[in-house]
Amino acid sequence: MIVKALRVGLGQLIVFGDWISRPAKRKRDAAAQAKVEEQARDLALYQFHACPFCVKTRRAMHRLNVPVALRDAKHDPVHRQALLEGGGRIKVPCLRIEEAGQVRWMYESNDIIAYLDQRFANA
Repeated sequence: MIVKALRVGLGQLIVFGDWISRPAKRKRDAAAQAKVEEQARDLALYQFHACPFCVKTRRAMHRLNVPVALRDAKHDPVHRQALLEGGGRIKVPCLRIEEAGQVRWMYESNDIIAYLDQRFANA
C-alpha cells in the first residue's frame, strides 16, 4: 500500500512538473496548422496519465503542436482492450497510426517522438 501511494504521488509530481515546464507550441500559419490537424486525425496515443514515458511523448506532441487523440488505457476498458487486441500487449505509450487503410502500432516513447518529429517538425 505504501509503494502504491509513493508511485501515485511520484506520478502526480511528474504531471505537475510537466505542467509548469511545458515547452512552447510550434507556431504555424492557419493553413499549415489545418493540414497538421487533418493528418493527426489518423493518430491516437494510448497512454497512462502519470506514466513518465507518456508525459515525455505528450510533451513532444505539445511542442510540435500536433493534436493527437489521447486514449486512457489504464482506466478505460474499451481502450485497454483495443490496445491489447491491436498492439498485442498492454504497454504504453503506444501510437496507433492509420495510413492508407493500414494500421500500425508503435511502442517506445523515443520511437514515437522520432516519428512525430520526422512527420511534423517541418510541416
